[in-house]
Amino acid sequence: MQYLIDIVTGKHYIYAMTNDGVPNRLKLARVERNLTQAELAELVGVTRQTIGLIEGGGYNPTLNLCLRLARATGKTLDELFWAQGDT
Repeated sequence: MQYLIDIVTGKHYIYAMTNDGVPNRLKLARVERNLTQAELAELVGVTRQTIGLIEGGGYNPTLNLCLRLARATGKTLDELFWAQGDT
């Protein structure tokens, strides 16, 4: 697994790069909303372990789950899962 550093408002965040090369910014979005993995999991109807796996790049969520995660974090799908520079 590859990790990248994202700089947001002067803070450094590390997020996982999935095996297919798509960055996963879920942890960054969750931390920005001051949510624990358990709190986010409850909001979207999955287990805390599922959130941990998604954040670590070990699980590819369904589109339906991606949409729920985007709503819960106040982000777009592109902001959470799209590689920058891709069209």
